[in-house]
Amino acid sequence: MTSFAALHVPGRPLLLPNVWEFGFAAALAAAGHPAVGTTSLGVSAAAGLADGAPESRAATVALAKSLAPLDILVSVDLADGFSTDPEEVADLVAELADAGVAGINLEDGRADALAPIVVQAALLAKVRERVPGMFLNARTDTHWLGAGPVADAITRVRAYADAGADCVFVPGLHEPADVAELVEAVEVPVNLLHLPGKATFSELASLGVARVSLGSTPYRVALSAELSTVDAAREGTELPMKPPSYGEITALLP
Repeated sequence: MTSFAALHVPGRPLLLPNVWEFGFAAALAAAGHPAVGTTSLGVSAAAGLADGAPESRAATVALAKSLAPLDILVSVDLADGFSTDPEEVADLVAELADAGVAGINLEDGRADALAPIVVQAALLAKVRERVPGMFLNARTDTHWLGAGPVADAITRVRAYADAGADCVFVPGLHEPADVAELVEAVEVPVNLLHLPGKATFSELASLGVARVSLGSTPYRVALSAELSTVDAAREGTELPMKPPSYGEITALLP
């Protein structure tokens, strides 16, 4: 199997679907996708918790361990790491590595603020020291929180790359000039979030992006399809889309 790092090619980005349950990941594996990520919103919401809540740690770990045996590389969204203690976060990443997880995502967003750069860099350095073989994707929420210009994002991701990040993630960034400036400013692969109506996959590829994540979009689209299915049953109209059969689903399961 191709290594997770080798899938991150500037100009030929990895399209990373984000999942919240086993069936979707198994279907992606069966369809030939090389890698999958988890979505903190989907995992948390499925457990009845706020996005990235500390209580969602158990659900996140359980999902990751269920996905690891699939014939697909798995990256796990750990939000802020579910702890303020770098040692505890590093232990969690080590546990996931032992389970066969290929990559993790750690963000500097803390509720409606950003962690100090030195604090987040220290966290990333501790994880890198503890689990040197894990693909470490470092996310900054400068644009997700509307906290500053692209120069602020560049300052942060450079520090995170220096701390050992293999890839840097700036969700919310989409203006072509800003994307090009970020890609030029860092020596590690750049990951952006797919934002429907803002920038297409091919446009991001042309700017040198190495990974495009779907984030919570599949989860939110699935909820929309589920509600539309209920409406179709009540109104006697066609289903919003043709679903796989019962047998096709059971064939994906262990």
